[in-house]
Amino acid sequence: MGSSKLIAVVLLPALLAFQAPMATAVNSNLFRDYIGAIFNGVKFTDVPINPKVRFDFILAFIIDYTTETNPPTPTNGKFNIFWQNTVLTPSAVASIKQSNPNVRVAVSMGGATVNDRPVFFNITSVDSWVNNAVESLTGIIQDNNLDGIDIDYEQFQVDPDTFTECVGRLITVLKAKGVIKFASIAPFGNAEVQRHYMALWAKYGAVIDYINFQFYAYGASTTEAQYVDFFNQQIVNYPGGNILASFTTAATTTSVPVETALSACRTLQKEGKLYGIFIWAADHSRSQGFKYETESQALLANATISY
Repeated sequence: MGSSKLIAVVLLPALLAFQAPMATAVNSNLFRDYIGAIFNGVKFTDVPINPKVRFDFILAFIIDYTTETNPPTPTNGKFNIFWQNTVLTPSAVASIKQSNPNVRVAVSMGGATVNDRPVFFNITSVDSWVNNAVESLTGIIQDNNLDGIDIDYEQFQVDPDTFTECVGRLITVLKAKGVIKFASIAPFGNAEVQRHYMALWAKYGAVIDYINFQFYAYGASTTEAQYVDFFNQQIVNYPGGNILASFTTAATTTSVPVETALSACRTLQKEGKLYGIFIWAADHSRSQGFKYETESQALLANATISY
C-alpha cells in the first residue's frame, strides 16, 4: 500500500451458496483512513471525525512474515503485528469507538514491504495457510477489539487461483465465526495484481464488502477525466462492487495529485457513483493538519445516501 482455529473446509461451499449477490455501488458516506505504518506517533484522536460519515480506521499492517530472520521470511499464515501498536493500542481502539459510535477499526494484511524488503504472498499449502491465518487473525482481532480486515498483498509467489482460495476461504470462515463484520481488498492498476484480485472477486466477491482501489498509483499526470475513466474501468472489473475513490497525502511527485482526485470525487458523486473515499494515510496527513480528511468527510457527509 502507498507505493503498501482449525476450519471445516467442507462448509465453505454451503456458506457461499447462501451469499446474496452484491448490489451495484451508489453514493454513500463511507470514509476510510489507513493509520500506523509510518511510526510517527499519530493517534486515533489526532484525526478529525465527522459524525455524519461512517468512519473506518485501517491499521497498517499485519504480515505473515517474521523479522527474527535476516532477511525477513514468510510464516505461512501466522501473522505478526507491524503497525505502531505502542500508540494504537487495544485501549486506544476501545476508546475511539466508544467516543465515536460511527467509528470502526480494521486491520490491513500484507502491504508492500517489511523492513524495506518486498512482502510476497507465499504459502506452504492452501489448507495450512488458511488454518494458520484463521487462528492468528482471530487472536489479533479479538485482542485488539477490531471489526474487519483489509487485503493488501501486492506481490505474489502463487498463481491467482491459489491466492483466491486462500483469501476467499479466510474471509468466509472469519465471517461465519463472527470474528469480523466486513472485509475489503486493495488492488491497483498493475496487470499481475489485477489478475489475482479479479480472480478473487469472481469467486468470492459475495463476502467482500469494499474495494479500496489505489487510484493514486496511476501517476502524477493523471487528469480528472482520466481518473473518472479509471474508476469506470474498475466498475467493469469488479461488477457489483462497492468501489472507493482514493488518494495519498504522502509527499510524492509520482502519484495522482490530491486536488485532481477530489475533483474526480465530486464528479463521481454527481454521477451517483461515489460509494466512499479512502486516504493513504493519516500518518502523512498529520503534517498537513488533516486538511484532506476534513474535506473528504465534508463531501461525503453531503451525499445523497443510498446503501
